[in-house]
Amino acid sequence: MAKALRCPTKKIAVVAAHEKEVLESIKEAHAMGLAQGVLLGDASKIQKLSEEIAMDLPDHQVIDRPNDVEATRMAVTFIREGKADILMKGKVTTPVILREALSRERGLRNGHMLSHVALFEVPGYDRLFIMSDSGLNIMPNLEQKIGMVKNATEVAHRLGIAQPKVAIVAGNESVNPDMPSSIDAALIAKMAERGQIRGCIIDGPLSLDLAVSEEAARAKAVDSEVAGHADILIMPNIDAANTLYKAVSFLFRAPINGVIVGGKAPIIITSRADLASAKLNSIALCVILTSSPDQEDT
Repeated sequence: MAKALRCPTKKIAVVAAHEKEVLESIKEAHAMGLAQGVLLGDASKIQKLSEEIAMDLPDHQVIDRPNDVEATRMAVTFIREGKADILMKGKVTTPVILREALSRERGLRNGHMLSHVALFEVPGYDRLFIMSDSGLNIMPNLEQKIGMVKNATEVAHRLGIAQPKVAIVAGNESVNPDMPSSIDAALIAKMAERGQIRGCIIDGPLSLDLAVSEEAARAKAVDSEVAGHADILIMPNIDAANTLYKAVSFLFRAPINGVIVGGKAPIIITSRADLASAKLNSIALCVILTSSPDQEDT
């Protein structure tokens, strides 16, 4: 958040902005100087909700587009034309917004793989954790996991982590022919060892406890630069990643956010059940990702 506050103010195109928590996050982001909203959706509902939360709508652009598909198409067009910097999901289903955002003809693809990155803070740890992929790639293959590593590493670099430690997570730390995730992990670790993946330190397979706990690493006698010190957790599939995301958010109430990266603009796809604080955290991360390092007012 401190880093985001040093960046220029951004414009956020919000699809189906008639959702209270979304408007609360936009209100707070504007008050902090992070962003200004381009609010697409049912204008009458946006007006009513803004009154409930004492939000000053003239500070933002409101566009009456009650139809979710039309609102999404317009929001994506704004991004493509440089009229907005960040795309954000409001009271619209994820498939609707992703269908337009990921369209090869008119979407936000730029030739790179897109993946979901979550950033969260757990009390008792001396660092933030970056996790992928809890919101987009369902059963990633080897190539997709490599793309997830590269995207998460880029996010880490933008946050000031020069050489992030990446754990390729599997059910345990042994390579098991019957556990495809362990084979993928070992291959990615070997590729990094040979310099095929740069900008980070990778090890795998590692179980989740080995990735985050020094005590577990000592108990299991695993000698690794990453074990117990991981900055990035690459999960084996969306089931594991989404479960960890929800556990961190709802069981531990830890600060968390979720953003799709790798395209022409970051996409905020937080759950409609997420707290307004999670949406605000996502906005802060996107402000950093859409600013060049020399734009920070240090």
